[in-house]
Amino acid sequence: MANLIITIDGPAGSGKSTVAKLLAKRIGASFLDTGAMYRAVTMAAMQAGVDMSNEEELLGVLAANKFEFAVKKGETAVFINGVDFTEQIRDPKVTANAKYVASAAKMREKLVEMQRQFAAKEKRIVTEGRDQGTVAFPDADIKFYLTADINERARRRQTELQAKGSKTNLAQIRKAIEDRDESDRSRATGPMIPAKDGIVVDTTSLSIEGVVEKLLGYVEKRCLKK
Repeated sequence: MANLIITIDGPAGSGKSTVAKLLAKRIGASFLDTGAMYRAVTMAAMQAGVDMSNEEELLGVLAANKFEFAVKKGETAVFINGVDFTEQIRDPKVTANAKYVASAAKMREKLVEMQRQFAAKEKRIVTEGRDQGTVAFPDADIKFYLTADINERARRRQTELQAKGSKTNLAQIRKAIEDRDESDRSRATGPMIPAKDGIVVDTTSLSIEGVVEKLLGYVEKRCLKK
C-alpha cells in the first residue's frame, strides 16, 4: 500500500476531481479518479446492452471484460480490453447510468478492491470519490470531504459541459445532481457521508487554487513534516 494516502470525497460539482489532480501534482503523488472506474464498467455494460438494474448482469460485464487503470500525464487513464476509453466515459449518458453500478453492493466491493490494488502500486496517492475515506481507505493519512452550494455545483458542471460542446440546461443539470446526491447518500453500501475523522471544506466561494492551498496546508502540517 502507498506510504501516503489522501482521500477526497464529496458530491458532484464540489471540485474534488480537479482539486485532487492539482494536489497530487503539488506533492508528487499519483491521482486516482475512482469515478472513472465506475464509468468504465458502466460504459462496458451499456455497450453490452445489459439491464443496468440487474446486479448479476453487471457482475457478468465486470468478469467478461479486462479493465485497466493507469496514471497517464497526471490523469487516470481507462482501458477496456486494451482500448483507451478515457474520454468516452465522460459522456453525460454514461455519467447518468453510473448510479446503477455505484448502488450495486457486490460491484462496489469489487471496485474498492481494484482501487486498493491501484494504490498498492504507488508511493503516494490522492484518491477522490464518494466513499474513499469511509470504505476504500479508512486508515488514510488524511481525509477531506468537499462540499458546495447546489446552485454553484450546477453552474460548475454546466461550465464544464459547455467547454466540451454540450448545451445542457442549467435546471436539468441541477436536477441530475440532486438525483445523484440522493442516490449516493441513501444507498446501503458506501453511502456518501464525511468520514468521522475527515476535514469538511466548503468550496462554494473558493477558487480551485484556493481549495488546493487550503488542503495543502493541512497535508503539510499533518503528513509532510520533516
